[in-house]
Order: sequence, then structure tokens, then C-alpha cells
Amino acid sequence: MATKPVLPARPFAVPQPRERADAVAWSEYWALTKPDVNLLIAITVAVAFCSAAPPSHSSFPWTALLNVVFGTMLVAAGAGALNQWMERRFDAQMRRTGRRPIAAGRVEPGRALAFGTLVSLAGTAYLVVTSGMLAALLAAITLASYLLVYTPLKRRTPLCMMIGAIPGAMPPLIGWAAARGALSAEAWLLFAIVFLWQFPHFMAIAWMYRDDYDRAGYKVLPRGRARVPAVIVQTLLPLIALVFVSLLPALTGGAGVLRTGGILLAGLGFLTGGLQFVSRRSGSSARRLLFASILYLPLVFLLLSLA
Repeated sequence: MATKPVLPARPFAVPQPRERADAVAWSEYWALTKPDVNLLIAITVAVAFCSAAPPSHSSFPWTALLNVVFGTMLVAAGAGALNQWMERRFDAQMRRTGRRPIAAGRVEPGRALAFGTLVSLAGTAYLVVTSGMLAALLAAITLASYLLVYTPLKRRTPLCMMIGAIPGAMPPLIGWAAARGALSAEAWLLFAIVFLWQFPHFMAIAWMYRDDYDRAGYKVLPRGRARVPAVIVQTLLPLIALVFVSLLPALTGGAGVLRTGGILLAGLGFLTGGLQFVSRRSGSSARRLLFASILYLPLVFLLLSLA
């Protein structure tokens, strides 16, 4: 009786470990939350809380600080995911955003919607329980205005930047409300700093990716001859106002000469970057202004917290 020949062992593909696949999936959801933006939000919330926390001879309320930062980060993370869900078709048309998880097809839109909704609601509920109703209400208003007002307006009018800067400047109010349970003039000064800071920050981004925005139908910048004057005005006027406004919390809080001088130098350096950008309007000058904006905000808020 003939016997079957013994065949060599058949090579096979090594399956991807489950842990690695899960890690890749979770990294995509992490990218949905826009962690780079959330870092700046965390800084402004924390500094506002520290500035508003009543002086104590026993100990600093670290638990309350961590609670408001964590809760706000959850709301911001959910907002980032929902924003990418709403703009997924337009993101796919832009070089800057085409590799985002939903636009690139790595995360299904339905799952992203569920993820963003769940995280946003969890963050709001967490703030209600740990940081008070006012902080949670401010976070909910920020979320709603960002998604339901600013996001649709980006395709309708260049005024979207001015309107979108309002929810963008709300995080310091959330931190202040968590510490005091109410808002004061000092809280609104911190709000004003972040409000003004957003204009040169976004003008740099809008100029660098203006062709992308035009291709996707966004109207973040005017078309035609009005474009350059709009960029100049929305860059320089907020920067000039920012130099003066940023000094007010330091002066009223008795920051001292060194810290006040540091805030002034940071503002003048930021303004210098803005002047170079509006005079050259090149990609390199826009990138330098963007980098200056990323350095400016945490530096100034750190100096204010030390005051």
C-alpha cells in the first residue's frame, strides 16, 4: 500500500498579537481626542484654579485641582472626537487633516460618534459631582457652542474665528469656578488673555493651510483682496491688546518686577513674531508665529500662577 509523501511543514503568517492590535486601536481613539490641544486646555484650567483657590494654612486642594482638570479633559476629548466626526468628509479633502482617524477610514464614524458622546457626557457628569454645577455648566456651554455654533460657521463666514474664540477661552472660567464657585473680574481677565491669544495662533494655521481650507470649502479667511487685510488686522490688533491685558492680572495680583517683566517680554516677543508674519506672509514666518503662540500661553500662565 502506497504511503503519502510527507510534505514539509507549510509556512504560515504570524498573526498580530491581540495586545498589539488593541494598542493600535486605542491609539486611534487617543488621536480623536486631539491631545495636543488638550494639553494647553489643561494648563489654563490648572492655572485658573490655582489663582482662584483660597489661601490655606493647612494644605493645597490637590484633589479638587485634579478633579477639575480631569473632568475638563474628558469634555474636551469628547469635543475633539465629535468635531472630527462632524467634519470627517471635509477633513478627508485637506492635507492637514486627511490622516485623522475617521477621515482616513481607520475608525468607523458610528464608533467615533458613540465614543465622543460617551466621553463628553462622562466628563460633564464628573464635573457636576466633583467640581460643582457652575463648572459643569460652563463646560457644557463650551462643548455645545464649539460643536453647534463654531463648527458649522467655519463653512459659512470668516466671522467664525471671533465666535469660536469664545468657547476656546472658556477653560480658565471652568477652573476658576471649580475653586471659588463663582466668577470674578480676575477670571474674566484670564478669559480675555486666551480669547485674544487665539487670533494670531489661528491666523498662522489658516495662512499655512489656506489652500487646504479653500479646497474643502471652509471660509475661515475671506476670499480675494480682503484676505490679506483681514489676516493683518486679526493678527496685530489682538496681539497689541494682549500685551496690555496680560499685564493686568500680574499688576493687580502683586506679581513683582521680575514676573511682570517676564510677562511683558513674552508679549513683546509674541508681537514681534506677529509683525514678521504680517510683513512677510510666508510659510516659514507663519510657522514661527505658531511656535511662538504655543510657547507664549503656557509661559504666561505659569508666570501668572507664580504671582
